[in-house]
Amino acid sequence: MNSLRLAAKRTIGTRCMSTATASSSLDRMQTAENFQAVLDKFAQIRACAVLRTPTSEACPKAMQAAIDGGFKIVEFTLTTPDCLQHLSDFRSKYDGDVMVGCGTILNTDDAEAAVDAGSEFIITPVMLPDVIEWCKERNIVCVPGCQTPTELVSAYRHGAPLQKLFPGVTGGPMWVKAVSSALPFLSINPTSGVDLDNAGDYLRMGAASVGLVAPLFDQDAIARGDFDVIAKNAEKVMNNVSEVGPYVRKA
Repeated sequence: MNSLRLAAKRTIGTRCMSTATASSSLDRMQTAENFQAVLDKFAQIRACAVLRTPTSEACPKAMQAAIDGGFKIVEFTLTTPDCLQHLSDFRSKYDGDVMVGCGTILNTDDAEAAVDAGSEFIITPVMLPDVIEWCKERNIVCVPGCQTPTELVSAYRHGAPLQKLFPGVTGGPMWVKAVSSALPFLSINPTSGVDLDNAGDYLRMGAASVGLVAPLFDQDAIARGDFDVIAKNAEKVMNNVSEVGPYVRKA
C-alpha cells in the first residue's frame, strides 16, 4: 500500500512539473511585472492614440504629432500599410517612455507578429476568445472589442483586464456609467464616439480609459500634410483627460 501511495505521489509530482515547465516555456512569454506595468500605464495616462492612415508615409508623421501633443500610449493598426515596421521603429525610439501597442488583431498569428515587432499590448476589433486566451497565457494585456454588456463580461471572463467598447453606443458617457455601475468589475475602454471634448466625460462616468481615433487624426489634415493640427488636437484632448486624474484599478 505504501509503495502504491509513493508511486501516485511521484506521478502527480511529475505532472505538476510538466505543466509548470510547459507554462514557463511558452513562446513570447512576458513577465507578470510587465503585465502589471502595462495596466498601470493605462490607469495613469487613460488615453490612447489610435492611428489608421491610408499610406505608409503619413503614418509616422501623424503618430509623431500625437506624441508631440502629449500622448504616452499609442496604437498602430494593421490596416495601415507597413504597420509593424512603424510600430517597431517607435518602440525602439520611445521604449520606456511611450507605450506602443497594435490593433485590428484578428487571430493569434496577428498577435504573434505584433509582439515580435515590439507591441506591448494587443487590441482586437471584436471579442475573440482565442486571442484573449493566447495573450492571458503569456502575460500580455489584450483589450478586445465589445458591443454589449454581455460581450464585455465575456471578455472579462476569458481574461481581458480591459474591455474596448466598439463601435460607439447610443448614450455615450451615460451608457458607460450605467454599465460600469451595474458591473463594477469591468474596466471599459470606449473608442468610437470619443472626441476631443467628451473624452473627460467618459472617464468621469466610469470609463477606465479612452481611445482617440478620427477626431484626433483628422484625415483632411493628414492628406494635406498639416500635422500641426494633429499635435494641437492631441494637446487639447490630453488636457481634458489629465483634469480627471488617474484611474483606480480594479485588480
